[in-house]
Amino acid sequence: MSQPRIGLALAGGGPLGAIYEVGALCALEEAVSGLDFTACDGYIGVSAGGFIAASLANGMTPRQLCAAFIENTAEPPDRFDPAELLQPAWGEFGRRLRLLPGLLADAAREVLLEGRSVLGAVERLGRVLPTGLLASERFGEALSRVFAEPGRSNDFRQLRRRLVLVATDLDSGEAIPFGAEGWDHVPISQAVQASAALPGLFPPVEIDGRHYVDGALKKTLHASVLLDRGLDLLICLNPLVPYESDRLSNREARSRRARQLAKKIGRPAGRALQPRIPRLVDGGLPLVLSQTFRSLIHSRLALGLKGYERTHPQTDILLFEPDPRDAEFFLANTFSYSQRRELAEHAYQATRDLLRERAALLKPQFERAGLTLREDVLADREARLLAAPGETPMAQALRSLRGSLAVLEARHTAG
Repeated sequence: MSQPRIGLALAGGGPLGAIYEVGALCALEEAVSGLDFTACDGYIGVSAGGFIAASLANGMTPRQLCAAFIENTAEPPDRFDPAELLQPAWGEFGRRLRLLPGLLADAAREVLLEGRSVLGAVERLGRVLPTGLLASERFGEALSRVFAEPGRSNDFRQLRRRLVLVATDLDSGEAIPFGAEGWDHVPISQAVQASAALPGLFPPVEIDGRHYVDGALKKTLHASVLLDRGLDLLICLNPLVPYESDRLSNREARSRRARQLAKKIGRPAGRALQPRIPRLVDGGLPLVLSQTFRSLIHSRLALGLKGYERTHPQTDILLFEPDPRDAEFFLANTFSYSQRRELAEHAYQATRDLLRERAALLKPQFERAGLTLREDVLADREARLLAAPGETPMAQALRSLRGSLAVLEARHTAG
């Protein structure tokens, strides 16, 4: 009997998306016996998901990514410094400012000598605006150092597992699958930069004379690149979903019941979840834009998944994403890194909740791929991704050890 073929598709969502994916991947790997995210048949990553996919394909486990990206406890060069993503794009600013004298002269000539409108002249001056506020070069350099470690590679062709990172050609609008045949000569670190170059935030990345931006401009997942290889199971993670404000999430309902019970028996109720938002319009422009953006990318994802199910009926496709009623995740800043610990823990716990709630549906789908959903692991309500507030180093070490042993036991059982 041939070994089941499992693929992983990771969508984008800025630093928030990467944080969600790390927490969710840790929860999945612990709870599903036989699932090893460093040994998938193939990986596809878009935008921030490309950073996670490239790391997994290079043998970094979800727990190692958590230490490097969330806890900052990994040893250099794996330790992630958020300052790498916060460098102003001075070079881009300088290039644009150098255009200003000539553009001002052209605008003055058009208005004063040719009688053209002032608005037209002002529009011409738009060329002086930078195409991005932050530089990604240092992030790319940091990734190249991480992938230069023994056992890893910054060359798609030297990886043991297939990796595809999708970016968008700015001048043609075409989706480019870096890592696929004909596009595998580009360094992985540079492909990650290109795939995550969100217009307005990061300048387009130049590769071989062409300019590339965020891969999510065309599709949310681009999963067909892997599905065409004939997979038994495709696991998809999508961090950004539109918010449903009119219903309580399951976690909110449990939290409310816990607070009510705590009030009755006179005990502390613990930290409450973010309150629901009755009307998003009350949150102003930021929430309206966030909901609009999430709705657009999620509608594309829903259409894409329906198409995948129709064209690849032999593959089980599992999608994991935040609960659309989860106010805590919706209100988090997409580009914030400061709340990474709380949000990663939230993603970890929410994924465990989802696995428990959908166990009856998910178990047969995992089993068809040779995997087992460990309900005994999910029954542990004290499991955590990160140290609890006030937890002693010894207790933290023991909890971390239990999590590692659960993963090893799951792999041993599957083997």
